[in-house]
Amino acid sequence: MMKRIGYRPAVARQTESLEIGRRSVALSLDKLDLSTFAGKTIGLAGIGASYQAALAGAFYLRASGIRAFAYTPTDLYGRTDAAADAFIALSASGQSREIADVMHEASGSPRLAVCRGSDNPLADLTGAVLATDSGADNGASSTGYTGTLLALGMLIDKLAGNSFDWARLPSAVATVLSGAQSAAGQAAHLLQGRTSIDIVGAGVGFANAGEAAMLIREAVRVPASGWDTLNYLHGPMESQDAPTGLIAIGDGREVKIAQDVAGFGCPSLLVTRRSDVAAADRLVLISIPALGNAMADAILEIVAIQLVVGDMQDAAGLTDIVFRYRQTDTKLKPWSPTEV
Repeated sequence: MMKRIGYRPAVARQTESLEIGRRSVALSLDKLDLSTFAGKTIGLAGIGASYQAALAGAFYLRASGIRAFAYTPTDLYGRTDAAADAFIALSASGQSREIADVMHEASGSPRLAVCRGSDNPLADLTGAVLATDSGADNGASSTGYTGTLLALGMLIDKLAGNSFDWARLPSAVATVLSGAQSAAGQAAHLLQGRTSIDIVGAGVGFANAGEAAMLIREAVRVPASGWDTLNYLHGPMESQDAPTGLIAIGDGREVKIAQDVAGFGCPSLLVTRRSDVAAADRLVLISIPALGNAMADAILEIVAIQLVVGDMQDAAGLTDIVFRYRQTDTKLKPWSPTEV
C-alpha cells in the first residue's frame, strides 16, 4: 500500500526514492529470467502516467535495437496477439483494471509487470514483477513516474546489453532539485494564470510532455496538452498568444520553438542540456545535466518540471489538493485515500 503525501514532499523525496529504487531494481533484475523476451517484439501497456512511461520505454527499446511499441489498453482489447510477442505491463499501483484485462488476454505471451511493489493483482496475474519500491507519492504522480522510468531504463539496458552507471542518477537529481529552484519559480510566475499550456518534446521528451500535461491538469487544474516537436510545427502552435503558455523540452528544434513562441508574447519555459542558449523576455531556461542515457535524462527533465508545477500549485492556492473526480471502476479493489 502506498502512503499518500503532499505534492511538494513527493517531489522533494526523489533523490531518496530513486536511490532506493536503483538498488531494489538491480537486485530484482539479477533474479529475473528475461530469456523469454529475447528476439521478441515487445509491447508496453500503460494508462495515465504509466502510458507516458510506456512511450519512453518503447522509444528507448527501439533506440537500443529492440522492436517495441507503446499501447493503451484501448489499443489492445481483443488484439493482444497482433500487437506484440511479449508484454511489459506498467501500473504503479498494480491495480489498474484495464491493464489487468489486457494482460489476462495476453496470457499466452511472456509478461512482466513493473509496479511500485510486488504484492498486487497485476503482479499475481503476470507471474513476474519488477518492483520499483518508489514509496510515498502524491496523486499527481511524482516518484511513481520517475520510479517507473528508472526500472524501465535498467530493464532495457539488461535486455539490450547497454552499459550505464545508474548510481550516477540520484546525485544528478539532487543537483536539479537544488539548482533549478530559482528558475522554476520564475517559470511558474510566468505560466501562472494561463488559459492553457502546451508542452513540446521529442523521443523521451514527448513522453515527458504528456506527463507534464497530466501534472498541470491534476495539480494546477489548468488545461494542458503534450505534443511531439515536429507535429507541433504543423498547426497546433497557431493558438499560442499572450494568454497561453509553453514548455519545451529538449536540445534541438525545441529551442527555436521556445524562442519563437516567447517572441509572440507567450510565456515560455525551456528545459534543456544546451549551454549556448540564453534566457530572454518571457523565456525562462532550466539547465539540466546530460547523463548520456535517454531514460536517465528523461528523469532529470521531468523532475525539473515537477518543481515548476509545485510552485504553480502553491501560487494557485491549490497546495496538496486531492482529485475532485474519482472513478470507481478503474481499480481492481476499492480506492481509499491512502492508495493509488
